[in-house]
Amino acid sequence: MSPFLALLLAGFLARFGYQMARSPVLPRFAQDLGAAPELIGVIVAASTLTGVVIKLPAGALSDLLGRKRMMLLGCAFFAGPPFLYPFVHSPGALLTLRFVHGFATAIFSPVASASVADLSQRGRGENLGWFAAAGDIGATLGPLLGGLLLFYTASYPTTYLAVGMLGLLPLVIVLRLPDEQPPSTGSTLGERSRQFWRGIGEVLRSRAVLIASTLEAALYVGYGAFLGFFPIYGKGIGLDDAQIALVMGGQLATTMLAKPLTGRLSDRLGRKPMILAGLFLCAATLPLIPRLSSLASLLFVSALFGLGVAIVTPSTTALVADLVTAGRMGSAMGVFGTIWDSGEAAGPILAGVLIASLSYPPAFGLIAALMAAMAVLFLVAVKDPTRSEFSGSGVAPSSNPRSPGQGR
Repeated sequence: MSPFLALLLAGFLARFGYQMARSPVLPRFAQDLGAAPELIGVIVAASTLTGVVIKLPAGALSDLLGRKRMMLLGCAFFAGPPFLYPFVHSPGALLTLRFVHGFATAIFSPVASASVADLSQRGRGENLGWFAAAGDIGATLGPLLGGLLLFYTASYPTTYLAVGMLGLLPLVIVLRLPDEQPPSTGSTLGERSRQFWRGIGEVLRSRAVLIASTLEAALYVGYGAFLGFFPIYGKGIGLDDAQIALVMGGQLATTMLAKPLTGRLSDRLGRKPMILAGLFLCAATLPLIPRLSSLASLLFVSALFGLGVAIVTPSTTALVADLVTAGRMGSAMGVFGTIWDSGEAAGPILAGVLIASLSYPPAFGLIAALMAAMAVLFLVAVKDPTRSEFSGSGVAPSSNPRSPGQGR
């Protein structure tokens, strides 16, 4: 199996098992343990908060220690913590375990993205689109299988043991990836520490990388608002659970199917036009959702919103990869993932505050305005690296990407 296909399969299986542990099993488990609604929300968000803290150092460490080593560490967290859930008997213990389990995606995701970006500069957007789509498929099937297991077994331990067995598979796949040559790092701990902080500093000084990452976060503020509050809005306008699932599934299906194609288009047309088109499409469609009530119109608009997400995500990831030297790819993906997770975590919180104060239409309208404002900032302040216009950005475009097994 080629390294690229191995990474696709590992990403699919990792997200598959990880999401089995999350929804709808986790909220019910927390509730049955006696957690209050407020604590349930914190428990569900705990793994995302881990990502905010860990993704940046994990990505930067992969530049020093190698991608395979760090991915193996992330896979160990996919495989190990699920076997501890049967021993959890209190909400506090569950919260702690969710923080620990969150290390899995916090370490694996930015490093695996950097590995995919390392494989080649040509076709980078398409490769990242396929990788994102594989993860999305796993994230879609995981909750379905988790819910079915819980329904038929009525057993949390059985469900989480199945999660652990699935979590072993990415570990086996990553172990079979080609070994890397040792990165050219210093021989002493002090030298390695200086290189670690130097890599993070170089990426954080890149205005273009920070703006592109913040733009992705703004997109996921809107995406998080949609996922968090459309089910409540749908109930309020008389949709049943199946119809709500159909609308949300339409958005997700469009996103999954379109990502490889939109990533390929970004390789041909440039990152900037695709990112702007996708973000403006999301900003235009999000405010329409709480103004519609028919199932057909909601399906159509949610699919358009999903298309906008699919246009933006592989293009921004590829853009960040284009902006950095090969030796800083992990640091860049760590910064990108940290800012992205911050936006995804903030989306439901911001939407809840705005909806409570203003109702659905103005709340979604303000979030869409934030997305449009970020698109305008991106239009003015960031230039497309495919046209060699990133002079003075602080980080040079990647000119010598290396694949796994070739060293960094």
